[in-house]
Amino acid sequence: MIGSIGGALGVAAAGTAVGILRQHRAISRVAGADVPFGSLRSPAVTVVAEDGVPLHVEIDDVDPGTAEGRRGRRAGATPPVTVVFVHGYCLNLDCWHFQRAAYRGLVRSVYYDQRSHGRSGRSDREHATIDQLGRDLAQVIDVVVPDGPVVLVGHSMGGMTVVALAEQLPELIGTKVIGVALISTTAGGFDPSRILLPMLPARLTGRLTHRAMATLHRGHGAIDSARRVGRAVANVATRQFAFGGDVPRSYVSFVDDMLSQTPFEVVADFFPSFRDLDKFDFVEVLDEVPVSIICGNADKLTSIGHSRKLHVRIPGSRLLECDGAGHMVPLERHDQVNAELDQLITAATTRAAGR
Repeated sequence: MIGSIGGALGVAAAGTAVGILRQHRAISRVAGADVPFGSLRSPAVTVVAEDGVPLHVEIDDVDPGTAEGRRGRRAGATPPVTVVFVHGYCLNLDCWHFQRAAYRGLVRSVYYDQRSHGRSGRSDREHATIDQLGRDLAQVIDVVVPDGPVVLVGHSMGGMTVVALAEQLPELIGTKVIGVALISTTAGGFDPSRILLPMLPARLTGRLTHRAMATLHRGHGAIDSARRVGRAVANVATRQFAFGGDVPRSYVSFVDDMLSQTPFEVVADFFPSFRDLDKFDFVEVLDEVPVSIICGNADKLTSIGHSRKLHVRIPGSRLLECDGAGHMVPLERHDQVNAELDQLITAATTRAAGR
């Protein structure tokens, strides 16, 4: 709470009432707690990736009744900051439920489904890579945020996507991109077999190897059927691997629904890209802007050591370790995550305004 209040005051000092308004709105209830998962929607925009894959994008604009909205309507006003949220492997844009509820109407926000996920089009195997996801993110920014600064928020594979963008277009960092949040993620040294455990029938996980992935890819239809039949077991696996402690059953079902809706063929397509990821040498460029690194110290997928290594390699970054939280920390500890994002938006807009 102290951090969130500090973020609110900093935002106000930067000329934006986002933090104060969000805290005031949250006094009587947790934003999003009374809204069904998956029900926060905005009119869809289609962004076509360089290889023709259509990407499903939704934009939450600033409420014109807020101070930020009124400022944005003034002739010649500087375009407001846009926060772009980039989701993780086998999830979709709905995973940002509590962040979307908290910032809806207060900050211009962009949510999109990564290729082959959610409502976006399917990619071929050749383009199912982290590098391609970085190029997709650049395309989304070009199309839906042509003017004004951007803060990027990436979870898991979404954080890897942000790192890929920084490698490919480092000139954007500190100019177009004024802040970055890396949540439950890494830039390399990751054993991808860990992320398959919640998504495979139990009898397959014990003998899974990288060589077996090609076989599993060919048998993706049978695996999808087994996943549907074994939903009760899958729920237990999701609770164990996605969360660090006890959470409401609705959280587990929500995540399990997103996982089960991702065809196993897509799971297999992206698998080699995680195995080959090695981008720690490129993250230092992010030190040009405020960076928040967030991870649960009970994360069983991208363990806390990855976030600590990112923190060391990005000297000016902030590291928030959420005690006892797992991989789905944006859900499990949404209050802490949102408070840290308050601080990040504050620091980013303040530094950008001072340049």
